[in-house]
Amino acid sequence: MAEQNRPVTLVTGGADGIGWAIARRFAAGGHRLAIADLRRDAAEARARELGEGHLALACDVAEEAQVTAMVAAVVQRLGRLDVLVNNAGIADSIQPTLEQSGAHFARQLDIHLKGSFLCAREAAQAMLAREPGEGEGRGAIIGLASIAGLTGLPRRNGYGAAKAGIIALTRSLAAEWGRRGIRVNAIAPGYVRTPLVEALEREGKIDTGAIARRAPLGRLARPEEIAEAAWFLASPAASYVTGITLPVDGGWMAYGAAGEAPD
Repeated sequence: MAEQNRPVTLVTGGADGIGWAIARRFAAGGHRLAIADLRRDAAEARARELGEGHLALACDVAEEAQVTAMVAAVVQRLGRLDVLVNNAGIADSIQPTLEQSGAHFARQLDIHLKGSFLCAREAAQAMLAREPGEGEGRGAIIGLASIAGLTGLPRRNGYGAAKAGIIALTRSLAAEWGRRGIRVNAIAPGYVRTPLVEALEREGKIDTGAIARRAPLGRLARPEEIAEAAWFLASPAASYVTGITLPVDGGWMAYGAAGEAPD
């Protein structure tokens, strides 16, 4: 496939964890990757790991001007944009509500929800500017929601509200852009064994053993398993799928009994 015809995927927060797993999966599938991260050096290192033809960008997705510049740079340097994965996020404090600050709550909304909106808006502009091939859509947008947006997790107020907002945003954009060839879906991961989760475990803020015992599949997810869900939702195999939020949670949302899942 000629270089200019290879699809281009932009992954925000792509230097670590789920974002990096998604970047690797799409690169393995033949896409050219634009890896955006708050840390330029980390994004550049990851782009080098993927090899020639990939792009690294620095971006704070809560800053509108930076998002506009990021998407413009992707189109200018790689020639097109086919897939956006809105993965950028920040850790939650997991503090009691009475100890949470308004600034922390607002930052959760700014990064996860406002950032997803801004990136989707700019990506859609780029996708709509390109005429698709016969029988093809113009692009796919995938948001990273969470089971925190689908159920009640104590002390996760800002994070849960932001992720619930991503689910609503997904439905709204899918309904608006479907006729114009853009599919919009979201993934709601359960607990994933990432460096972020491992840090929370070390700080005593979560008990991954108890989490694993509650999940019917008996473990945390691997980042690569979330990446496979993203790959499916962006692929032609999901050509009639839009407006959904797909839980990838080991059965967490399905389990309704008290205590641990049965052996």
